[in-house]
Amino acid sequence: MSGSEYFKRTAVTRLAVDSDGHERLLAMVREWKRGCQIAVNTAWGNCHTRSEVQQLAYDVLRERTELGSQHAVLATHRAAEAVKGVLERNDGTAESAEKPTFTSPTVVYDTRTMTLFDDKAVSLTTTEDRVRCDLVFPDDGYQTQYVDDDRWEPAKSNLCYRDGQFDLHIGFRAERPGADASSEAGSKEKEDATVLGVALGVENVAVTSTARFFSGEKLDHHHREFAELRADLRETETRSALRTLRQAGGRNDNFVRDTLHTVARGIVEEAEKHGCSVIAFGELETIQELLPKVDEFHAWVFERLFDFVAYRAEARGITVVQVNPEYTSQRCTACGFTHPQNRDIERTHFECLKCGNEANDHYNAAKNVGFRCIRRGPLSSRGVGAQYCALGSGRVTPDGDFIPNEELAEVQKP
Repeated sequence: MSGSEYFKRTAVTRLAVDSDGHERLLAMVREWKRGCQIAVNTAWGNCHTRSEVQQLAYDVLRERTELGSQHAVLATHRAAEAVKGVLERNDGTAESAEKPTFTSPTVVYDTRTMTLFDDKAVSLTTTEDRVRCDLVFPDDGYQTQYVDDDRWEPAKSNLCYRDGQFDLHIGFRAERPGADASSEAGSKEKEDATVLGVALGVENVAVTSTARFFSGEKLDHHHREFAELRADLRETETRSALRTLRQAGGRNDNFVRDTLHTVARGIVEEAEKHGCSVIAFGELETIQELLPKVDEFHAWVFERLFDFVAYRAEARGITVVQVNPEYTSQRCTACGFTHPQNRDIERTHFECLKCGNEANDHYNAAKNVGFRCIRRGPLSSRGVGAQYCALGSGRVTPDGDFIPNEELAEVQKP
């Protein structure tokens, strides 16, 4: 079953781990980073696909690291993603590109290396024995709805170490309800469904195909301030400094969460305003590779935002999907010409070298995300065949057939 036939969510939880488990998880973090770097060094200049890197680097990792067999596989896949991302940003060549380095204290887990228990505990593979510890949920936290519901099954997750504590970003997925094959009329009603394209980024955390911009400036500002405070307080290593750091971290997390809820609400409102049955994002993992300014913080922001949008949209009967975002920032929505130099990253500006069409590059990408969703065909899991991409002034097909809002209002009158 393809990824589009699943709902995906991420539940961020803290781990209640004892001192022995803490040290084993720290050792795992260090070995994971070392393993990913060895895999990159082995693959650099030779290959970049998952299967190729795994074949080339797996035995090397098993010989030179303490990673278990499955984590060795996962490390080769993570290395392949990093190498591929660098190559794509440098026209497919490694000659002038900078080789990826792994410094982030994060480890990827999957269902073979992580086990969730009914008593809200988790078991994680390390370089030694597994570590079993309790999951710590905030009061009235959203996380329990996924942990307690059998419809949600664990998926690929990330262990993150920050400020002396471990967080587990648990991935969940649930199969989308199947379409009612007997309801031909219902399917026909959705044949001309409209999709809202959404592009994610740093300067603007989200931009819709209807030209609604959600600034990422305050998120970046708070993140930089907290990073500077964290660096200063870590140098003192006093009890008071650690307490201040925890308090500041809590305030920062609350600010980010509240901001993302506001953005998610705005995206869903935009979809409802323009009569959209589908909201399309670029695939999150691929976006992280394609955007040069994206770091661990932004990758986490994108995941949380997608989850918040999917949660709100589901309650309103709107399908949320991810599509391949490659070349969406380079392709002209007016003439279809695709070239890296169409986009000026520094000015967040798009100007087609062929036809001269100009636009904000994020807005151009959002429209292309919507068109990509349409071109890939009907979403069989919901019986939705999107035909139009929503614009601020109306809706348009990938072939350029445009219906302005005034005509839509006439058609939609009861």
